[in-house]
Amino acid sequence: MRHTGILPFRLSSGLIMVVGALLAAAPSQAQTFDPRYPVCMHVYSGANGGGGEWYDCSFTSLPQCRATASGRSAICDPNPYYPVHAPVLHPSRRPPGR
Repeated sequence: MRHTGILPFRLSSGLIMVVGALLAAAPSQAQTFDPRYPVCMHVYSGANGGGGEWYDCSFTSLPQCRATASGRSAICDPNPYYPVHAPVLHPSRRPPGR
């Protein structure tokens, strides 16, 4: 008995697995948001001005960001990568009892 249908099936399933592995290993973009600052400004420079769009995550508050974005094609949003529940460090304070 000869099994002629198994070889093409193995080749096609092997090819599908290889292609899937290559697509899964594709390079990803670097993180756009700086996790050190709680607010980011998303700047749109449109087709007329060129340059595309980008994020500027260097703001400590929404009012500060909105003042910078005023008059520009930009919007301010909370930084999704800012560690909200991280403990606040005060380098000038010493622990009590020392």
